[in-house]
Amino acid sequence: MGQNPAMAPKFSTEKTPPYGEVEQVSPLVRRVVANNPSRFTYHGSGTFIIGPAGGGDVAIVDPGPADDDHVAALLRAVEGQRVTHLLITHTHPDHSPAAAAVKEATGAATFGFGPHPAEAIRAHDERVRHAIEAGDEPEAEDGEGSGDRDFVPDVVTTNGDVITGAGFTFEALHTPGHISNHLCFAFREEATLFTGDHVMGWSTSVVPAPDGDLNDYLHNLERLLDRPETTYRPTHGPAITDPIPYVTALIEHRRMRERQIVDALADGPRGIASIVEGLYADIDPELHKAAGASVYAHLLALSRSGRVDSLAAGDESDWKADWRLA
Repeated sequence: MGQNPAMAPKFSTEKTPPYGEVEQVSPLVRRVVANNPSRFTYHGSGTFIIGPAGGGDVAIVDPGPADDDHVAALLRAVEGQRVTHLLITHTHPDHSPAAAAVKEATGAATFGFGPHPAEAIRAHDERVRHAIEAGDEPEAEDGEGSGDRDFVPDVVTTNGDVITGAGFTFEALHTPGHISNHLCFAFREEATLFTGDHVMGWSTSVVPAPDGDLNDYLHNLERLLDRPETTYRPTHGPAITDPIPYVTALIEHRRMRERQIVDALADGPRGIASIVEGLYADIDPELHKAAGASVYAHLLALSRSGRVDSLAAGDESDWKADWRLA
């Protein structure tokens, strides 16, 4: 049930960046990294400033977390320039909350797909309620968390919308999967795709079901294979400079895991914990809970495509239920 090593994603790393400092990463793109490292954010959230340094208009992609030091660093970086656009890939708390302070300071308009999804809010609040009822402390969720519930875009942006400014042109791609309101932004002047959390070079993306949808995620990875961009800039981690083979490997990795789960159910119904024990026997047991979330996302995707069923009387939110092939 293993994966062909030639098709496995080859992840890339980078040294811890200089927090709060401006890095010129291409002729028209600068990056400022927030000091919010975690298991979801790698070294931290990278905020991108698009436009010439030193003067003129600029756009900002993913202002980042609500962190005073990070906001101050961003405003220093654009001093003497006019910020005209704040482009938001999605509303997890490591991406959008700083938009409010940057907007107040600069007057720039925010562009995003929409508010934090109601299904994501409901699922988060249910997890917290169940933890409290069980007498447990709710787990800190680092970069995913409850989401930025205050964000409402000034300009609702969806697939195919073109956003223009002085010296920059973006095409918005609606890429649900990691979260249903996720956008990527294609920067035409440098054949670059700002991928948010849809594609990251240091890790696979988390697909937190039920708002996160693995079927959508895979479909939107496949869409990228026909795109012209030659460089991807995720919000976390280093740039991806050979994106098509990398995205192909991400797709194959997920399809391999899907096949393994279907094979695990071939002998009869099994629960998530049992599947995880079989598929992830070689990883630290402390990571089994995260692996269970991944297996659940796969099972839910397989259920939505009619290939598996939950035995919990139609309640697919019951993680302790057994699953079977349909």
